[in-house]
Amino acid sequence: MALRRMCAMCNGARMRHEQFFGRNAPVACIDRCSLPVWGPGMSYSVAVRALCEFTARAGDLDLRFTPAPTGPEGVAGHAAVVDRRCAAYESEIALSGQYRDLFVRGRADGYDPSTNQLEEIKTYRGELRSVRDNHRALHWAQACIYGHLFCQARGISRLRVAVVYFNVATEEETLFPRDYDAAELQAFFEEQCARFQAWAAAELAHRQARDLALAQMDFPLGQFRAGQRELAVSVYRTARDGRCLLAQASTGIGKTLGTLFPLLKAAPDTRIDKVFFLAAKNAGKAIAQQALDRLNESAAQPGLRVLDLQARDKVCVYPDKACHGESCPLARGFYDRLPEARAAALTHTRLDGSTVRTVAEEHGVCPYYLSQELARWSDVVLGDYNYYFDSNAILYALAQAHQWRVAVLVDEAHNLVDRARHMYSSTLSQPALKRARQAAPKALRKPLDGLNRAWNALNRKQTAAYQPYDAVPAGVLAAVQKATAAVAEHLGQAPLAQDDPLLLFYFEMLSFARLAEQFGPHALFDVTRDRPDDPAVQTGSSTLCVRNVVPAPHLASRYAAAHATVLFSATLNPQQYYRDTLGLPDSTAWIEVAAPFQPEQLAVHVAGNVSTRYRDRKQSLRPIVDLIATQYAERPGNYLSFLSSFEYLEQVADLLSQCHPHVPLWKQTRAMNEASREEFLARFTETGSGVGFAVLGGAFSEAVDLPGKRLIGAFIATLGLPQVNPINEQMKAAMEKLYGGGQGYDYAYLYPGLQKVVQAAGRVIRSEHDSGTVYLIDDRYRRAKVQALLPGWWQIPVAQGRGERRE
Repeated sequence: MALRRMCAMCNGARMRHEQFFGRNAPVACIDRCSLPVWGPGMSYSVAVRALCEFTARAGDLDLRFTPAPTGPEGVAGHAAVVDRRCAAYESEIALSGQYRDLFVRGRADGYDPSTNQLEEIKTYRGELRSVRDNHRALHWAQACIYGHLFCQARGISRLRVAVVYFNVATEEETLFPRDYDAAELQAFFEEQCARFQAWAAAELAHRQARDLALAQMDFPLGQFRAGQRELAVSVYRTARDGRCLLAQASTGIGKTLGTLFPLLKAAPDTRIDKVFFLAAKNAGKAIAQQALDRLNESAAQPGLRVLDLQARDKVCVYPDKACHGESCPLARGFYDRLPEARAAALTHTRLDGSTVRTVAEEHGVCPYYLSQELARWSDVVLGDYNYYFDSNAILYALAQAHQWRVAVLVDEAHNLVDRARHMYSSTLSQPALKRARQAAPKALRKPLDGLNRAWNALNRKQTAAYQPYDAVPAGVLAAVQKATAAVAEHLGQAPLAQDDPLLLFYFEMLSFARLAEQFGPHALFDVTRDRPDDPAVQTGSSTLCVRNVVPAPHLASRYAAAHATVLFSATLNPQQYYRDTLGLPDSTAWIEVAAPFQPEQLAVHVAGNVSTRYRDRKQSLRPIVDLIATQYAERPGNYLSFLSSFEYLEQVADLLSQCHPHVPLWKQTRAMNEASREEFLARFTETGSGVGFAVLGGAFSEAVDLPGKRLIGAFIATLGLPQVNPINEQMKAAMEKLYGGGQGYDYAYLYPGLQKVVQAAGRVIRSEHDSGTVYLIDDRYRRAKVQALLPGWWQIPVAQGRGERRE
């Protein structure tokens, strides 16, 4: 009978378990599986820190910023404390213990036999009083749990337990010791375990039932679309083999469902804990939510818990309040009310913004931080790229802390290049420094003035409006580091409001210094003199920028941390560009799924008699307008016209309105909010007709689904090339140095531009039943190199006087 016991991690009997872990692996998987297990003769394994975070946090949510030691500083602080102890001092003591079916494990920081003292060492900066009460409660809980495990392991009847706080700046050490009987520590341990055990049992039951349901799940649509099965098979194999996949699949084949389904199907056998679905825009998350709703409807119960992480500014109930109990009522007593709110939330499977807000309101907790808590207990998390790929990404941090086995899906992955560049770029402006100095106490003005002097010395050497440098000047970087250290010391004693100019500038300095210290050929450093004609700008000031060009070095750790990563899009051509810039492992697989559409569905024309170059725009207006009006007259319906800028858009739209007033039109405007964007798209109805004008690369160029007669054509009056300016020219030069062979221009201009074009054109054909027309308006579309980057299934017929064949 023992051999038939189920392994919760493998979702199988002993035979399948042995296939994963070998014949001699314990059925309980305590040491080999990344997840805890539960069942007859088995244990749920949990780390001491995770146990205490669940049971011992109490009181207010307090997010007033105090500077924390870096990882290396924390390690050095621990080592400094150990060096001060006696020669017999033991450090990093592995401990474990059992409470009923709960297996608790961890490592105690140290034991001093000369004083019979077990120590939990914590590092900090600034004043010790800045360590929040809820953190201190957590520290004591950990210390006492380790105390019990130590007494049990060594047969000790009495023990001194101490929390040791070590200031990494001053090297001051503060001890808080308490003497305990072993029975007291055992009672505390059992109390914490009892609180956790019922939850653990319910969670593991959910996991086992979830994996069983996923193993039995069928494709919800019955049959795969053309190409969708091929994509699904590749994704499944990627999860099975634990690697990366770069997948180019045409718009309209159902990429979202075609990647989510196989990844979830593989989860039981590959022991995947969580799936992170990352999108560049909310529209991508919405499509994923719809796909997951279908999977939940078709699968056996219980359904997948799907959490949609919302941006803080969208869900904050009191945006004018600071995130601590003295200011915000939802932060006051947050951890006291969290258990009931968490339990109530997890009765739902669809944890979207509305559901989380409702639960938070019912229990008087902050919806934003309730959502972050729910990420620990959800099966699928939907979020923006930055939640995993940014330097301070919460999903990446949680996955590392809890050693989750995660699978990552990156939707519309062509966007990750530009988004990651912004994540790993940082600017400092002198007007911001001036505001920080004005807000700073007298003691901080000296280091801030020192930074300003070093900055002005750099400004005096620069006569050009824009100037790149080989590296951040040593004097400037040293001044930034000195000012950062001084502000950090101050913040440790006197936390500042979240919108304080000094605190905001401090964060900017931290980011700038970190990236400057990692500076290499993947980045640029440049200085831009601020416009003297702007009265809001300080005279003679400038902006410093560590500008990422190739995000590859920063993203490598994210792929390494995930069990499997799938990056998919309709536009990943050429693949080498994305392999290089995104830093994908050499073992990354590639698949290009053939489009399910027939060439006859899309009439593609090249208007090769028009130039949309900046110098030719005035002459281009009338030909573009006449082409739009002629096509509209031949086949009335809904069209999208894409231009390279708002200024160009206005010129074409105004001329169309003057020359052809019978053609209905509507326009994208700058800074449209969500309601305005929805109103724009609402004009595209099955029975409507007219021309919508939008900027290429903007909100309506991708992740917009207008099937059938809602959209029957597009006019793309640009190649989408980034503007030629000094910054882009420097990026081109940097990539030429990295990759050579004339690829600098292609990487900086051509590939990013044509990717936008193909994405925009992809709005027209959304299913096997759609038909439509695309006009590529510019003479450069006749070039063979440009046409090679367009989808292979496109064909360009002869268009009398209005278009030309492919060369």
